[in-house]
Amino acid sequence: MPELQLLRPDHAPALLAFEQENRAYFAAAVPDRGDDFFAEFAERHRELLALQAAGTDIFHVLVAADGSIVGRVNLFEVADGAADLGFRIAERAAGQGLATKAVRQLCALAVADYGLSVLRAAARVENVGSRTVLARTGFVPVGETVLSDLPGITYRLELTQLAG
Repeated sequence: MPELQLLRPDHAPALLAFEQENRAYFAAAVPDRGDDFFAEFAERHRELLALQAAGTDIFHVLVAADGSIVGRVNLFEVADGAADLGFRIAERAAGQGLATKAVRQLCALAVADYGLSVLRAAARVENVGSRTVLARTGFVPVGETVLSDLPGITYRLELTQLAG
């Protein structure tokens, strides 16, 4: 299993490679990040680290034994004991249970290290992979939403359920 690591400055080259290698794969399920994301990646990486230092977002990468990044698992809008969850796994690593394991690890960190009690998530109805990961990790559908003009489902996980 790749190691879940808190995002650091030295992850930048491997993270950029991950995003470039998987751009078309990710764009099939979520909106493309756009050319500016890649052209301005160094600045964007610094911005993410600043958000993390401020405590509003907590970013993690899944690092394979060879040092490459095979996934991201992040917490956004951290406030009042709650946060939004987002994740993506490289095409070459998909279907191996990595997302489920990584989300479970992050849920444990959310309780033990980050003091969170609730996580929220959303996935497009058509994104069966993400919906499956959310269901397997205990997230419960709580509503409907629109994600990039397509129907989506919102989810919630009470982390206090994990402690028991």
